[in-house]
Amino acid sequence: MTSEAGDNNIETQISGVHSEVQTEIGHEPTLFAEPIFHVGSFGVTNSLINTWVVVILVVVLSLAVRLRLKETPKGIQNIFEMVVDGALNLCDTVTGSRAKSLKFFPIAFALFLFVLLNNWLGLLPGVGSIGFNEVAEGHKVFIPLFRGGTADLNTTLALSLFAVVGSHIAGVLMIGFWKHFNKFINLKALAEIPKKVLRDPAIVLVNPIKAFVGIVEVIGEVAKVASLSFRLFGNIFAGEVLLSSMAALFAFILPIPFMFLEIIVGIIQALIFAVLTLVYLTIASTAEEH
Repeated sequence: MTSEAGDNNIETQISGVHSEVQTEIGHEPTLFAEPIFHVGSFGVTNSLINTWVVVILVVVLSLAVRLRLKETPKGIQNIFEMVVDGALNLCDTVTGSRAKSLKFFPIAFALFLFVLLNNWLGLLPGVGSIGFNEVAEGHKVFIPLFRGGTADLNTTLALSLFAVVGSHIAGVLMIGFWKHFNKFINLKALAEIPKKVLRDPAIVLVNPIKAFVGIVEVIGEVAKVASLSFRLFGNIFAGEVLLSSMAALFAFILPIPFMFLEIIVGIIQALIFAVLTLVYLTIASTAEEH
């Protein structure tokens, strides 16, 4: 073998190793959560694992606070009571009623905690960087074991459906099925036509419009689900891409300011989601006045 051929072999081997290393460490944030394992035909994704961790944290935190409650608060109980009291006052500004606030507060506050912990858990060291390599479509790809739960559209879509469908259930329970249904298809306006047509003939033209104009509200309900889910998913996923890009440019110091930015974004997005849910619950539980 000539020395030139030997050099070519060495260069080829170095190139192969270099290419392999690049492939192993190359992970780009994807729009879908990667499956880690399967239970039957059900795929358990890395974002779902993070979501379970958050659920366990919320349950443990709630039990710890409940077991340590005392009539005379002191220490950390004082802090929790200040937070809850402030959040309850914020609820009053939205609902306009302390009675409604007491009913809706547990739902809105639980959603706030759940979304906030999911947002922040995606920023911890190891989330997105600890995982394994696997071959997909002929290339090695890196699959992280953990990924922020709200960086998965499935999670934000489920939360949005819970908020919007829950608001309708609350509306039916608080003002009755008939009044809630008439917000969308006003059958009451149609029923009034025979009674009032002699006194006001224009009612024949006006009330049918009143009856079906509420159908536009149905489109609005679908828009609520899309708006809630895409807003939360878009902000958290964009943050994930931003941090990955900054870490790729320079792994030290540069990502730190962006980490603080994402912590603030996490709080704001959790607050927006909880307040909007509270608004939907308040509107649905208010009977229309004529």
